[in-house]
Amino acid sequence: MSATLLEPYTIRGVSFRNRIAMSPMCMHSATTTGIATDFHVVHYGSRALGGTGLVMTETAAVAPNGPIGPGDLGIWDDMHVPGLRRVVDAVHLVGGRAGVQIGHAGRQLGLPEQTAVAPSAIAWGPGSRTPEELTQAGIAEIVEAFGAAAERAAQAGFDVIEVHAAHGYLLNQFLSPISNKRTDDYGGDHAGRYRIVRAVLDAVRAVWSGPLFVRISSTDYVEGGNTPDDYVIFGRWMKEQGVDLIDASSGGTAPVKVSSFPGFQVPAAELVRREVGILTGAVGRIETGQQAEDILQNGRADLVFVGREMLKDPFWARTAADELRSPIEPPAQYTRYGSVWQRTQPPLPAAPLDETVAA
Repeated sequence: MSATLLEPYTIRGVSFRNRIAMSPMCMHSATTTGIATDFHVVHYGSRALGGTGLVMTETAAVAPNGPIGPGDLGIWDDMHVPGLRRVVDAVHLVGGRAGVQIGHAGRQLGLPEQTAVAPSAIAWGPGSRTPEELTQAGIAEIVEAFGAAAERAAQAGFDVIEVHAAHGYLLNQFLSPISNKRTDDYGGDHAGRYRIVRAVLDAVRAVWSGPLFVRISSTDYVEGGNTPDDYVIFGRWMKEQGVDLIDASSGGTAPVKVSSFPGFQVPAAELVRREVGILTGAVGRIETGQQAEDILQNGRADLVFVGREMLKDPFWARTAADELRSPIEPPAQYTRYGSVWQRTQPPLPAAPLDETVAA
């Protein structure tokens, strides 16, 4: 009998070959205009080849002033779709599912030539620039940008969209009382701070019928900030809006040193799963197959998101499967019958670089 970690799983009609997901991690390897390059095709495709069920891209910025740093992917313009489609095709070719995380950096914008915006004109920390406070018209533009990004994600062929509302970036800035001091409809109590997230999720759901995830920062690690209990409140609203899974991370709203240890964020995923009755993803120093299996077997989460360990080992899923004594079948090309298999297949299509890649 295979381990739970390796069992096929279905969300909103989309089937995943196991419960392993590659966590979104910035690679800073796109062109200056945010277009995916050959690196992304190899990087994400190799994790799918390694057996990962769901391969999530790094954050794709929904606006030109939304990247976390130089070389981040963009999804604010139609010019980004062909490059993203190449990434999706590479993942699909070897049996994986492809997800894209869409987001906006807000006051943590990593491009000095662009104007940083935020719910309030409060710098992230000492030495950080002070952002411009968004007007309600500016908020409406960002909501529209998330909806347009979701349409482009569909055009590129992604299987999953994850809205980035964590790590101190724009949506997280609105959710947190540490960074949101507004006195209008977008600040104040939980409902006010959630208002932009509500609008974003409605805009995405209006054009996207597939699996929808949200990444959260379950705690700010600052007195007076959000805690996992606050995300029980937010999580109930997310569930009502058609969110399928909450991906429970933490931190980022303030420059605080966090003491991490294997599975340190799992309790938040477990709390939200139990209290909200929604699927959750566990993330944060999930290092071994047995650790991941224990999380799932104990009902603490429904998917596991693996980050740094998968950077070290693109075949982490196969390594975990071997550890659990439930080996994953290798790709046919990696067996002694690969040449026989190849003769029965149509030739793979050529994938020339799109002319815009060099932009």
